[in-house]
Amino acid sequence: MALRPVLLALRGLGLGDLLTAVPALRALRRAHPEHRIVLAAPAHLGGLLPLIGAVDELVDVSGPGPLPWGTVPYGLPNITNITNITNIPDISDIAVNLHGSGPQSIVALRRARRLLSHAHPAVPGVTGPPWRTEIHEVRRWCEMLEWYGMTADHGDLALRDPGPSRWADAEAVIHPGAGYRAKQWPPERFAGVAAELSRLGLHVVITGGPEEIALARQVAELAGLPGPPAARVLAGRTDLRELAALVGGAKLVICGDTGMSHLATAVGTPSVVIYGPVSPALWGPPPGHPHVTLWTGRTGDAYGDRPSEGLLEIGVRDVLDAAYKLLRSRTGEYQPGRRPPDRAREAISTISASLPPCAPRQ
Repeated sequence: MALRPVLLALRGLGLGDLLTAVPALRALRRAHPEHRIVLAAPAHLGGLLPLIGAVDELVDVSGPGPLPWGTVPYGLPNITNITNITNIPDISDIAVNLHGSGPQSIVALRRARRLLSHAHPAVPGVTGPPWRTEIHEVRRWCEMLEWYGMTADHGDLALRDPGPSRWADAEAVIHPGAGYRAKQWPPERFAGVAAELSRLGLHVVITGGPEEIALARQVAELAGLPGPPAARVLAGRTDLRELAALVGGAKLVICGDTGMSHLATAVGTPSVVIYGPVSPALWGPPPGHPHVTLWTGRTGDAYGDRPSEGLLEIGVRDVLDAAYKLLRSRTGEYQPGRRPPDRAREAISTISASLPPCAPRQ
């Protein structure tokens, strides 16, 4: 059995971070077909790796490390199913820092024979391009690999077909959670959107992770969605591959600046993404895709403990108008230039009147 050199790629972050790194991972696969590619990332992301098709194995790592260097032998054959490993060979042939600007992530990878990373003044001897702040996350990692002579396709974001969904009747997916409170649009407003989409005849479901079950239930209850909660609240009930299948079969996704927005891009489902306080120019969907991004132009602390001012300036009516635009283009249910039905406008007014006022524009 021929020995295979190891290429280790570090991306110890979340769902959206993994999906923005897909073009870079595929570029690594094309440039190094003889290598066994090991991704260092959180274990719960493993279900998506067969849909990416660029990674052989996963080692469970959160953040920049430490990495579990060990004595796993080289020479594993090519595999089609992702397997989790618990250690990384003592010396990998190539290590690729797809995690951050360093220096922690750079130092964590220095045991490899060759390190590909952005340069950092605190880690002398590591060459690479300078870190640029104002650049889209997808482009950042593609350009880093291009600096090292590889060819990367910035638009290569699509996942493989995840297969049919257990919830094939789900038409509108609403994902109210976010990684940080600064990015989380109020649940009352998500409920207003859910209620109106349901009134228009769409089967609405609420998604989220295990830690977002209470939030999802709150949104569903405030929206008064018909039917049993089990048919409407799917938070905590899907793994990532099932979530990809659910989103891939839907007509519309409504969410904030979180991993769900990148998943909608990856499976080609139209989405309305509510941004604040980070610009969609840095993390948004690529142009030319069926997505609408809502952002007031206000920046701020992305890790804050309360919704950002700019986020609160976006109202239920703004999101519904964007949703109608996407539904018109996808289903023809509404004719171009035609306003929503009277009952829809009345419902929007009722919902909006019951919500807290938006923060004033400065």
